[in-house]
Amino acid sequence: MNTPPKCLRCGKQMELGFIPGEIRKAVIVTRWVAGQPEPSFWTHTKIKGKEQRAIITYRCPGCGLLESYATDLLI
Repeated sequence: MNTPPKCLRCGKQMELGFIPGEIRKAVIVTRWVAGQPEPSFWTHTKIKGKEQRAIITYRCPGCGLLESYATDLLI
C-alpha cells in the first residue's frame, strides 16, 4: 500500500507501523505464513518451505483501530 488507508471507524488517515515479534530476545517483523500451522519439536511451528510475507499494520491516531496487511515482500 502506497497511501495509508483511512480509518473504517472514524475516517482519519492511518499511520504506518508494525507489530514486532521476538525470537530469543531479537526483535523481528511478524509474518504471514501460508497453510495450517504444523508442530515442530525444535522450532515449535514448521515454516520452512512455506510462503512467508512481512506484515505491516496501520493505526488510527483517532480511535486506535489497527489494520494489518501481508505485504508483497517475501521473507
